Amino acid sequence: MRKKYSAAIFDLDGTLVNSLADIADSMNRILESEGFQTYDTDDYRFFVGNGIRRLVENCIPKEKRNAETVERCLALMIEDYGANCVNKSSLYEGISELLAELAARGTKMSVLSNKAEAITAKVCRRLLPVESFVEIRGASEQFPRKPSPEAALFIASRMEVEPSEIFYLGDTSVDMHTARAAGFFPAGALWGFRSAGELLEAGAEVLIKTPSDCLNYFTT
Repeated sequence: MRKKYSAAIFDLDGTLVNSLADIADSMNRILESEGFQTYDTDDYRFFVGNGIRRLVENCIPKEKRNAETVERCLALMIEDYGANCVNKSSLYEGISELLAELAARGTKMSVLSNKAEAITAKVCRRLLPVESFVEIRGASEQFPRKPSPEAALFIASRMEVEPSEIFYLGDTSVDMHTARAAGFFPAGALWGFRSAGELLEAGAEVLIKTPSDCLNYFTT
């Protein structure tokens, strides 16, 4: 018999929100301003997931990837993306309905992202029913970024739920490693940025085809 969960923690980018176009647009503007190669939007699905600094580092040509250039481009990217993070971003189809149904069931929900905390908050305020979430956390100095489980376990404590009762939904290997390290149930979102193979290799217990399929894993 399938275990039912009473709480959920969601990744943001590639799980709840399709943010790829805004990320690509901002990063490409920075790269272009520096005279560097830009990338197709779809290429960015392999650059994201480890925070904005790693994104910037990955996009700068190796021969130009010195500390000064990285710091300059990082500051520019934070400014540009912070101003343009919801130009094109939107919820994936079925996410609004999933969140509404889970809220109706009394499911405790939170968001944990490797996106900078201020930008995470801005995106969530614009696109999500923030009143339905116990915690919304992005990357900050308080905790190491995912796949460290520290922020995830802090959220679990704020939700007052044991880790074994938490369904964790994400779309990258970083998310699956985070969930397993925290003792959550790791579920891979197939509509996100990465492949089924990556999710399974990283320890996903189940692959979720559509948001509504998540409901099978929650108490009614």
